[in-house]
Amino acid sequence: MADVIVKMEGISKTFGGIKALNNVHLELQAGEVHALMGENGAGKSTLMKILTGVYSKEAGHVYLRNEETGSLDEVEMKSVLMGLQNGLCMVFQELNLLDNMTVAENIYLGREPIDGPYMLNRKELNDRAREQLKKVKLNVDPNMPLSGLSPAEKQCVEIAKALSFDSRVIIFDEPTSSLSASETKTLFSIINELKSQGRCIVYISHRMEEVFEICDRITVFRNGEYVDTKKAKETNEAGLIKLMIGRDLEGEPNQGSEFVNRNNVVLEVKNVKIFPDSKPVSLKLYEKEILGMFGLVGAGRTELSRIIFGIDGISEGEIYIKGKKVDIKSPKDAIDAGIGLVPEDRKGLGLVLGMSIKDNMLISKLRQLKSAFLKKEELKSITGTYTSDLSIKMGNENQEVKELSGGNQQKVVIAKWLAMEPDILIMDEPTRGIDVGAKSEIYDIMKKLAGQGKSIIMISSEMEEIQKVSDRVMVLHAGSVTGELDIKEANKNNIMQAAFGGVGNE
Repeated sequence: MADVIVKMEGISKTFGGIKALNNVHLELQAGEVHALMGENGAGKSTLMKILTGVYSKEAGHVYLRNEETGSLDEVEMKSVLMGLQNGLCMVFQELNLLDNMTVAENIYLGREPIDGPYMLNRKELNDRAREQLKKVKLNVDPNMPLSGLSPAEKQCVEIAKALSFDSRVIIFDEPTSSLSASETKTLFSIINELKSQGRCIVYISHRMEEVFEICDRITVFRNGEYVDTKKAKETNEAGLIKLMIGRDLEGEPNQGSEFVNRNNVVLEVKNVKIFPDSKPVSLKLYEKEILGMFGLVGAGRTELSRIIFGIDGISEGEIYIKGKKVDIKSPKDAIDAGIGLVPEDRKGLGLVLGMSIKDNMLISKLRQLKSAFLKKEELKSITGTYTSDLSIKMGNENQEVKELSGGNQQKVVIAKWLAMEPDILIMDEPTRGIDVGAKSEIYDIMKKLAGQGKSIIMISSEMEEIQKVSDRVMVLHAGSVTGELDIKEANKNNIMQAAFGGVGNE
């Protein structure tokens, strides 16, 4: 293996009191494909964002090989541009491109060739871009708008942009999450070509089969800490899963609720396709049940919830509510069918931050109030009930919701949907970004709602949360169901095996 080109030692980073990285180290070598693996939130992407200048580190050292002397010199990447200028580039899962600009303009944004003062030399710009596009085998007009490209083609433009900086280290964060099998094959061909040129490729992925196909070495992180680095050919799926999840199980095991009524199916999804290339998904949700839905990045959990709630169209399959087939073409249809959705992005999709707590809670309810004249006492009764039941900490109901803590904002979102009186509540990452105390309160609320007759689908990336709250666990991988476990069987190993596509279950 070629020389070390990047060395990171003792790297630590904290976000809002939570230790995202704790004394982490990593070595990268030229001419290798190096996988970073771990559960969601293990610290993989955070470490790479520190390396490339997106985040600043709080402690530790970063060393980069000096191409002239061959020595490892300590560096501090203070910006993304500085990282790019030092040959460090990250291709994000959410591509950092501008759809309203041309392919060439995206590749050379901020570095366009100029003729005289403020005069763009478009011919030279397109010629330069065309050379970079050849390197990634993308045959498109550099002068065309980026919006006209497919996701795979846009990813190639992002790689071409990295190569235009002569990047020595190119980091791919979940690069195949939106690619088809043929597009993934093309990407792997490009990665192997870059590797043959002596570049280092860092490959962040939850797809075990891809890691073993494309990577030379694998580094595992767990809970923001470095665990181990292995040669891919000297380990296997079971060994990596063991490194990622550890051995300790904390707390008393969840036995599930005794009140779940398995004789009453309130929601049934039959043969619904999440992605065009995935196997159809079927599931049942019982009365008073909390169904935990787990999966790694790109598994299709949120996509399935959007289909059930009518945000995205259903291309194949059927949905039944209490045994009756329903045709859900919009969120209005879902609401009318008794379904509510607490979205993952509470600030962007769940709340209107500039409005009051009261107005946020009632905004979806107004259509149900039949009278042309809104009765203040009736409205106050609705808001008062839920602010009390959910223990929302606030000054008064006219306070702007943006002034509340994250946990109390989440309670307002829940209150908004409870006011709609749904029978089925889908909760997508219900405790993301809130503190431990608020999490515990949300868990208690969910269990109380289930006890009162609601049926809940809880989507979560936190395995401990899934284990603590669920009555049953469904696991998705690449848009397909790979595991369905009673909570008594849902240990870390079984869940993770299913999350990686069922390795070890054959």
